[in-house]
Amino acid sequence: AAMERVMDRGRLQRGRTYARQGQVLSLEEKQGKINAQVQGSRRTPYKITIELQPLSVLAWEKTLQALAERPIFVAQLLAGEMPQEIEQAFQAAKVELFPAKRELKQSCSCPDAAAVCKHLAAVHYILAERFDADPFMLFRLRGKTQEEIVASLGTGTTGDETAVATEYVPAPPLSASLDSFWHIGPQVASLAWHIAPPDVPYP
Repeated sequence: AAMERVMDRGRLQRGRTYARQGQVLSLEEKQGKINAQVQGSRRTPYKITIELQPLSVLAWEKTLQALAERPIFVAQLLAGEMPQEIEQAFQAAKVELFPAKRELKQSCSCPDAAAVCKHLAAVHYILAERFDADPFMLFRLRGKTQEEIVASLGTGTTGDETAVATEYVPAPPLSASLDSFWHIGPQVASLAWHIAPPDVPYP
């Protein structure tokens, strides 16, 4: 779905055929970009380069803050796992994880004059498989390593200098409140509730 936003569907289908036929000979992530070779109709493989525009410092700060507000995401990331709904945090920060067309810089050495040829499309399909195997690759291409993200979330520093890691304060022992354990405190006065009738009345 992300690829269909940035390239022609017809070339996308031809690229998928190339990918399934094993014509993507190599794919390497290096210094924030992807270098690949694709075997086309000519004897010499075509050279592919794909670069993603890194997110700005401010965009990463907002995203890390949104991640920090989701404990389950933090737990999964600290465990080295990529949350399935990771895009929710990016959307909450009004940041796109998957790049828009303007954020992609890509080229192929083939003679096709199209902005995205079938060779590039084939590499995108193989990239999608790589993202499944190593989801943090997309983070790296967007400017943050797994280690940097885990370090920020693990220490409670998400780019905002005022952020402070939550300090664990143990609860008092039960023996200290035995006399008042079953008593309702004054805090109950501030509680508000409303019991709504069922949508379908009972017979």
